[in-house]
Amino acid sequence: MFHIVLYEPEIPPNTGNIIRLCANTGTCLHLIRPLGFDLEDKKLRRAGLDYREWADVRLHETLDDFVTGIQPRSLLMLSTKSRRAYTDHAFQPGDALLFGPESRGLPLAVMNRVPEEQRLRIPMQPGSRSLNLSNAVAVLVYEAWRQTGFSGATA
Repeated sequence: MFHIVLYEPEIPPNTGNIIRLCANTGTCLHLIRPLGFDLEDKKLRRAGLDYREWADVRLHETLDDFVTGIQPRSLLMLSTKSRRAYTDHAFQPGDALLFGPESRGLPLAVMNRVPEEQRLRIPMQPGSRSLNLSNAVAVLVYEAWRQTGFSGATA
């Protein structure tokens, strides 16, 4: 199983979409406070449909609380500022994929917590700023899952 970690997420529909993605891929979703919305937000529920009951969603006060409590195999960060493409990484079950807030991405202090080879990016056209958060999470989850043989999936 992989861990998706949203650091201070801001937009309810993105998190709702990611909840649905996690329910369908067997991925655990971790939300690091503060959240830019209430978990009962109507937009969050609408985007997640009824998948919330099927998804493993956990709240953490800080990133340190997540790391200490979960002890992921590896903490990987996604950022447009990273040099290494996500396709150059060999994902393993237990990896945690960390994504920053939609409006500003991961703070430099958070990024500096891991070596550069654990900082990944999704290639884009020159001049592009970023992908939608839920789209970026989906790209990474499916690549990680593909690399591990879609373990647990039905045919």
